[in-house]
Amino acid sequence: MTTRAFLTRALALPTAAVLAAGLFAGCSGNDAAADEPATSPSATATAAALTVATDGTEASYQGVAGKTALELLLQLDPTATADGEGANAFVTSIGGRKADQSKNEFWAFYVNGKQAQVGAGSYTMTDGDEITWKLETF
Repeated sequence: MTTRAFLTRALALPTAAVLAAGLFAGCSGNDAAADEPATSPSATATAAALTVATDGTEASYQGVAGKTALELLLQLDPTATADGEGANAFVTSIGGRKADQSKNEFWAFYVNGKQAQVGAGSYTMTDGDEITWKLETF
């Protein structure tokens, strides 16, 4: 089974699960954000920063409302690469560290500490989301 086929199967979940995850994410109960002045996604995006672990196997950044996780990754790390585009994109390298297919490595995508149920090109972030990428094996 190819890496792409494995991940496609692993990410294929019923629409209800994806919708439920979105509802839970929207019910954070954090009223502090309501007191902050509104900022446009482009203004916030410039303040976001990518943090990469020293061993290169993990990277993270804060979400920006209205952008996809993939869109912001590629903006924050111009060296990051992906095969495909948009909803079908498969991230192949971050911070100069390429997933080694001969070792069954892949970049796994997490939102707020939980593995995402959709691809990074499909996940539209909210302000405050913690996006994490981990180099994992299957």
